[in-house]
Amino acid sequence: MSKRTQRNFEIENPEEFKQKLFAWSKQFETALWLDSNNYDQEYASFDCCLAADEFTSIKTDYHGAFDKLKEYQSYTKDYLFGYISYDVKNDVEKLSSNNFDGLHFPDLYFFQPQKVIFIKGNTIEFHYLQMIDDELEEDFEEIHGTSTKAFIDKSSDEDDIKIKLRIHKDEYHQKVTKVLEHIHRGDIYEANFCQEFYAENTTINPHEIYQHLNEISEPPFATFFRHDNLYLLSATPERYIKKEGTKIISQPIKGTAKRFIDKIEDDKIAFDLARDEKERSENIMIVDLVRNDLSRTAKKGSVQVEELCKVYSFKQVHQMISTITSEVESTTHPVDIIKDTFPMGSMTGAPKISAMKIIEELEETKRGLYSGTVGYFTPNGDFDFNVVIRSILYNTEEKYVSYSVGGAITAKSTPEKEYEECLLKAKAMKYVLLNN
Repeated sequence: MSKRTQRNFEIENPEEFKQKLFAWSKQFETALWLDSNNYDQEYASFDCCLAADEFTSIKTDYHGAFDKLKEYQSYTKDYLFGYISYDVKNDVEKLSSNNFDGLHFPDLYFFQPQKVIFIKGNTIEFHYLQMIDDELEEDFEEIHGTSTKAFIDKSSDEDDIKIKLRIHKDEYHQKVTKVLEHIHRGDIYEANFCQEFYAENTTINPHEIYQHLNEISEPPFATFFRHDNLYLLSATPERYIKKEGTKIISQPIKGTAKRFIDKIEDDKIAFDLARDEKERSENIMIVDLVRNDLSRTAKKGSVQVEELCKVYSFKQVHQMISTITSEVESTTHPVDIIKDTFPMGSMTGAPKISAMKIIEELEETKRGLYSGTVGYFTPNGDFDFNVVIRSILYNTEEKYVSYSVGGAITAKSTPEKEYEECLLKAKAMKYVLLNN
């Protein structure tokens, strides 16, 4: 077990320190930044966190991915930060991913950071591996002195971004109609069908675009991840799963409505969303699936629905969120809890395996990190993971930029309305790419 030195500093202006910390993090080849944007939520552990500088890591394709992660986590017993891509489903079930992939992210990647920094209110916590703890004070001073002025890094080959669709509107309609045929035949009740928007031969400034995306969205699970030439810029509002001691919390999102500037109109659409029969049935189907997933590791009778179909408001959209909890034995391995619920039901459909087979056939793009999860383990085996949606993925070597959006197709869906919901979800990503 790697020992860490912890030092706490009290500061006057945490918001300013946060901006400086993010600017300072640009120097690292491997860094994961998690920002709750001070969103009012019951299960928050910190306001913001930076994990940087890989000491050890694990990188693998989906074959035996969970076993490898379990071994790594058991052996390290330290902070581990990283991601599990959607395609690790192939490790859990007899499934495959043969669609086009322009991004080439490894299926699973976790690293043990040399430096972990948390912002919790006015307290800054530094958790540094002992071998580098002599850099701790120095880094604190350096962060304080960092300029947050946006550096304009317009490379000469940065042209106007041309966003293309992997699936065109008519084809989208045909594919959703096929999903509906499966539903009417009784193969599935619900499927989350996704489509990709992409730009080729494109250079972007990932730090600036992430900051812009985060400003217009301010979600509770914002994430900036860099590993060498691979970047994730995420404004996800969704938690996948969290472990606090022996308590497990899952918070699937199903149900979306747009925001209005006029308060009366905005309140009305949120009120309507809470009572929308189609949106509620979408959400309840996934709640049932999550209850079933959690029951695999839960103590008997401990699975509870704490909140059902509650509407939460974010800058871009209103969302319907449910909260399901369970209790596990203290001896249950944290990685097993994730494995038994992966991939998250909100991104697959129900029943899960049939839905995954159908969406694999109909989608044109390998999902990769999109609709996978990013998060961390603590030294004592707690964890917190988000759902990678509302996100831009970027490979600097391939000069390939991608964002995907999806929607839950149920018996009550119409292709036209589903298409409109996709465009609503894609709005923020498209805006920041075209206006940065």
